[in-house]
Amino acid sequence: MEFTLPEKGDLKFMLLGSGDRRQQLITEGERLKPLIARYGTIVFEDLCYQKEIDTAADVAIVIGGDGSILRSAKQMGDRQIPVLGVNFGKIGFLADILPENFELALSAIASSNFRVVEHLMIRCRVFDGDRLVADELGLNDVAILGGPPFSIHYIDLYVDSELATTYSCDGLIISTPVGSTAHNLSAGGPILRKNLQAFVISPISPHTLTVRPVVDTADRTLEVLVQNPNASTSVVLDGQSLCQLTARHRVCVEKAESLFKTIEVSGQSYYRTLRNKLGWGGEITKNS
Repeated sequence: MEFTLPEKGDLKFMLLGSGDRRQQLITEGERLKPLIARYGTIVFEDLCYQKEIDTAADVAIVIGGDGSILRSAKQMGDRQIPVLGVNFGKIGFLADILPENFELALSAIASSNFRVVEHLMIRCRVFDGDRLVADELGLNDVAILGGPPFSIHYIDLYVDSELATTYSCDGLIISTPVGSTAHNLSAGGPILRKNLQAFVISPISPHTLTVRPVVDTADRTLEVLVQNPNASTSVVLDGQSLCQLTARHRVCVEKAESLFKTIEVSGQSYYRTLRNKLGWGGEITKNS
C-alpha cells in the first residue's frame, strides 16, 4: 500500500502498549522516548490501556507483545493508523521489531524506506433472537468455547445464510490470517499469509475424523448457532469473552470495514518470521 508521511521531524506518533509487565513497559517507553523525539512528536501515550484515543497521528508505536497489538487495534477501533510493533513479549509475530533495531526502523520510516501492509479485521455481532447484545471489532479470531460441564458441542455453521455443516466438537474457531498463527494453529488449522482476504474455520477436537479446517473468502457472512450449549459456553473475541451463549443466540462473523495496518521495513520477511518464530529448522535430525 502506498502511504505518505510528513517530513522528518514533523511526524506525529502514538506510544501504546499493555500487558502483565506494566512497569517494564513504562520503563522501556521512557527509554524509547528520546529516540522517538529525534524523528517527531508523541501526541498520545497510553502504556496502561486506560485512555480513549482522541488524537490523530501518523504512526502508532506499540511496545510489548502480540497481545499489546491486539489491544491497541481494538483501542484504535475504526481509526486504524499504521503500527510499528516493538517486541518485549515472547513470540512476537506482529510485534517483530527488536528493541535494538528500533532506531533503524524509525530512520527507515523517516526516509520513506518502508511499506504499509493492510490486514483483514473481523466484526463479531451476537444476537439474542432479534436483539443485538454485542458488536465488537477484532483482529485475531472468534471462538466458541465451552467450560464445565464438559461435553461435546453441536454447532451449526451457516455461510451466507446456507447451512454448511453441523460440527460435533469441543469448540469452533473462526480466524483471520493474522490470527492463523494463534489459537487456530494450536487446533491444527493452516497458516494463512497475513494479508490474504480470507477466513479459516477450524473445529476444536472434532468427533468426526473427516472434518477438517476450511478456508473461505472474507466476503462471506458466517453465522454460528450452538444447539445445546453448556451453562458456561461463551463466544470469545481475541481472547476476551463477549457473552455466554444460549440456544437462542446467533453469532454473526464478517469482514470489518476497518483494516489493520502494519509498517514493514527492510529486513523483514514473512517466511523469515515464520522460520524464526516457529523454529522451522529445515533439517531432519539423524541418529548417530
